[in-house]
Amino acid sequence: MEHVVIIGNGISGITAARHIRKLSDKKITVVSTETDYFFSRTALMYVYMGHMKFEHTQPYENWFWKKNRIELKKGFVQHVDTTTSSLHFSDNSILNYDKLIIATGSKPNKFGWPGQDLNGAQGLYSKQDLDMLEKNAPNNKVCKRAVIVGGGLIGIEMAEMLLTRDIPVTFLVREDSFWNGVLPAGESDMINRHIREHHIDLRLGVNLKEIKDDGNGNVKSIVIAETGEEIECNVVGLTAGVSPNIDFLKESAIETGRGIKVNRFLETNIKNVYAIGDCAEQHEGIGQRRPIEAVWYTGRMMGEALARTICGTPTKYNPGHWFNSAKFLDIEYQTYGWVWAQPKDGETNFYWEHADGNKCININFNKNTNKFIGINTFGIRMRHEIFDRWLTQEQTVDHVLTHLKDANFDPEFYSQYEKEIVAKYNSENNKQLKVKSKSWKRIFA
Repeated sequence: MEHVVIIGNGISGITAARHIRKLSDKKITVVSTETDYFFSRTALMYVYMGHMKFEHTQPYENWFWKKNRIELKKGFVQHVDTTTSSLHFSDNSILNYDKLIIATGSKPNKFGWPGQDLNGAQGLYSKQDLDMLEKNAPNNKVCKRAVIVGGGLIGIEMAEMLLTRDIPVTFLVREDSFWNGVLPAGESDMINRHIREHHIDLRLGVNLKEIKDDGNGNVKSIVIAETGEEIECNVVGLTAGVSPNIDFLKESAIETGRGIKVNRFLETNIKNVYAIGDCAEQHEGIGQRRPIEAVWYTGRMMGEALARTICGTPTKYNPGHWFNSAKFLDIEYQTYGWVWAQPKDGETNFYWEHADGNKCININFNKNTNKFIGINTFGIRMRHEIFDRWLTQEQTVDHVLTHLKDANFDPEFYSQYEKEIVAKYNSENNKQLKVKSKSWKRIFA
């Protein structure tokens, strides 16, 4: 019986295992050093915030794995020998494979800051990181202040977590405005205001110089590079992005760049060895996408595609139109298609912001053809399927705005803003568009 070994029990690896089992009777072994069972990584923050217990983050009961003949092995892979098709573990055990799937995900970036390995300096990615934060910041008596380094999605999540325990937070962001390498100026300014409204000490345009030791190996304070200011704290959240977790492959024959190099079928340069999820790097990005995508849903899609390939139906990874979602404290964010921090040649943006300063949309379109390219929405929920359809159909921005009610996914009795949005667009573009009523027939067409 062919033996498929999967290193990593995150969304990518487990999706591959589940779909291989659906399609075949192959022997499957999942290897992980993090936890015994698969859990939803995106839900970790809610465990710390008290909204759920850790076991609630596990989508499957513990008996699921044995019933579906998916063997689980807990251990740390130190070396992959592709000549003998074997994995070598830190406890000196060896596991042979016929096909190998590497799905080892990401690890938090560290940039050689003095003191970055002190007790209290940590990332927020793994279950171990969550356990460490519970130890380092159980309350505001033990942790009198936390400093978060890095202005991305993990950083804002960590800030929200600490606020639920009344722990003061200072946020160091290298850029001049929060996440302005991704968001256009209007949205970035909105998030700056929203962060400060939550009494977070947001410091823009600054870098971490060092983390100081209290003499016992614990965090005492941080120093800002530009000003030399020292801020006393007990926890330093290192959230300046992530990078592929592939250090254990350094001595292997598997080709790597920043991640593990793969083709559209997620095959590496070694026969019967594949890579999926955050650790996989396409030789060239697909469309406008980056070669490495550390996104939950793309990992799931890679797992499904690879399962079909391994089970005899070669299937290219095809992620379709870009989309993503996140939450900035109280403001929900969605993006469909492409909206750049700065419009590209031939493109322009239409921006609307509500008077309360917590809702906006930003639509990117071709200034010559009016072709709809993408949309960012903050504080207004939208239907993924509708925007995916409009992008595929290459609809115009006028069509999108006219039918905006079809895309709105806010619950019943929520305020509606489509007329106000379209009125602003008409005023700026000398148009006379009228918003059409929501049509369930169109929505489910």
